[in-house]
Order: sequence, then structure tokens, then C-alpha cells
Amino acid sequence: MAGNTFGNLFKLTTFGESHGVAIGGVLDGCPSGIEIDLAAIQNEMDRRKPGQSAIVTQRKEPDTVEFYSGIFEGKTTGTPIGFAIHNTNQKSHDYSHIKDSYRPSHADYVYDQKYGFRDYRGGGRSSARETASRVVAGAIAKQFLSQIKINAFVSQVGKLKMDIPYEQLDFALTESNPVRCPHPETAAKMEEYIKEVRKEGDTVGGIVTCVAQNVPIGLGEPVFDKLHAELGKAMLSINAVKGFEYGSGFEGVRMKGSEHNDQFNQDGSTKTNYSGGIQGGISNGMDIYFNVAFKPVATVIQPYETIDKEGKKVTTKGKGRHDPCVVPRAVPIVEAMTALVLADYMLLNRSVKFE
Repeated sequence: MAGNTFGNLFKLTTFGESHGVAIGGVLDGCPSGIEIDLAAIQNEMDRRKPGQSAIVTQRKEPDTVEFYSGIFEGKTTGTPIGFAIHNTNQKSHDYSHIKDSYRPSHADYVYDQKYGFRDYRGGGRSSARETASRVVAGAIAKQFLSQIKINAFVSQVGKLKMDIPYEQLDFALTESNPVRCPHPETAAKMEEYIKEVRKEGDTVGGIVTCVAQNVPIGLGEPVFDKLHAELGKAMLSINAVKGFEYGSGFEGVRMKGSEHNDQFNQDGSTKTNYSGGIQGGISNGMDIYFNVAFKPVATVIQPYETIDKEGKKVTTKGKGRHDPCVVPRAVPIVEAMTALVLADYMLLNRSVKFE
């Protein structure tokens, strides 16, 4: 299986399956001498871990990170940073009923067709549990990018949408509720809706919005390695993501060019920011902001019809512990992938200086 590595210079390779002994990764290319706050890394893991509230999967995993290399006396050494997160609460028998059949909209069928064999326990390598390793690496990237502020939050659940510009939000409120929406009134409605959907044995999707501030001018390349293209790849590599838009996104098609153009101020900043902080594939110093759309979780706790390995129709029912809505736990994953992209481009463009 290829495709387990992300990045060019600041490079992460992950390993492990949902119901294996452990998951983990190797982060290569991290510069030496960076002070590492292990408590901050664990805090990021706690934001992503299962069982943290009534509206997420109730699998209980401490998600404690163990580092094996690359950090000495609280600082990075410049050598590969190896780490692991042990799985402690597997219930593999919850998946025995799908050993010979395929869950709709999951990776089960294509894995079997491509590899001729699959780990059916929780989806194996295709499980979103793999993203825990990304959060570890992203937390280290954040500490490397200490002057860049990355804030993600839930802006929509189902049809419940928070129509408030991010400039008017207090990001400090994002962690004040289990939905991770920085607008308390909207968050309360979202939480109740997720609970209702869960009682029905169903799931619902949503949108995570991310804002990166104090990004220096000059990150990104103008042809195939555009900054927004790499951010799009990073976000679309996250489980359950179905869409990515930055800046004005799809709403920009409603505007004329004369309305959409970001007019310059004398200092090079712009009066508006429909470009989303990126022009010609290169960061321009303005805030980078984008939306990431997550589909409803494919596993529903309801009877459904599918096919088995022989192509026969069978009826089964979702079992196990699953999120009724992934977006609350996806917030730190989106931040982590953003940090990995920006860290990689900072190393690719070492001439960039913070002012």
C-alpha cells in the first residue's frame, strides 16, 4: 500500500490500523532546537480523542502519545521523531458481521477489489483513527509555526449554519461547547440536533471553517504547487471530506470581477480578502480562510441492504461505536493538516522572514 507519507521536507509517515496494537508515525525534516511542549501536544490529542462528550463515539481511548526519538531535553534534535499511540479499547467483535459483506459508502468494497484482502475491524487502515497520528505531527508543526495562529471551528451541522463572518467571532469560545462552534446560541442548536439524529440511529454532516493568521507573504509556488492546491489536498485526504473551498469559494461566482477584485492598500494589504489570503498560488499576507465539508458518517445504526463477497444481496445493520457527526472531532484534524502544509512551505521557502 502506497500513499502513507505527506509532505516534502516537513514529512509525516503514519502507520497502524484502528483495531491493531497501536497507531503512530515518523515525522522527518523537523528542524532542530525547537522547544516542544508535550502537554500542548496531549491537549490537541484530547480535542480529537473519542469518548469526550455525549455527541461523539463512546469508544474510550486515552490517546496518550509515546515519543521514541527526535526529542531530547525538551527540544527537537533534527532527527526523525518517532511516536506511537496504543489502542486500548478495541471491540473487534462489533465488526464480525461485516467480515464477508460491504458497508455502503465505506472503503470495504474497493479495498477488497484493490488488495484482495482487508482488515474489516473498524475499517483497518481506512479508519479515521489514523488521523490521531496527524494531530500529533500537526501539534509539533504548530510549535514550529509559533507566530502563525491557526483556528478551526464548526460553522455548519446539517442545515444549521452560522452566518457570522469569522472576523466577528471570539475563537476562545470554540472549546466552550462540545460542538466546537464559537457562537454559543448556534452551538446549542447544533448539539440538540446531533443528539436527535443519534437517537434515530442516523448521522449528519457539517462544515469546519479554518482561519490561518499572520502567514508571511511568499508561501507557495505558482504552477503545480500552489498553496491552496496543497491545502486542498491535505483537507481532502481527511476521512469523510467531500469538499474544499477557500476565499470567496463557490459564492464568488455570483459576483462580477469589479466586485470580486481585492483592491490594494498602500502597504500591499488589500481592502477586501475574497482571495482568501492566496493569490497566484502564493500567500499574500492576508488571513487564509477556507471551508471543509464533511459527509454524514456512513455507518448508520439502522437495517440496510448491501452485497457480500459473492455479490449476493444481504440485509444487515450497523453496529459498534460511531460518531453521529464527525465535525466536532474533525476541528483539531483540520488545524493539524493546515499546520503541516504551512510548516512544509516554510521550509521550502526559507527566505521568508516574519516581520
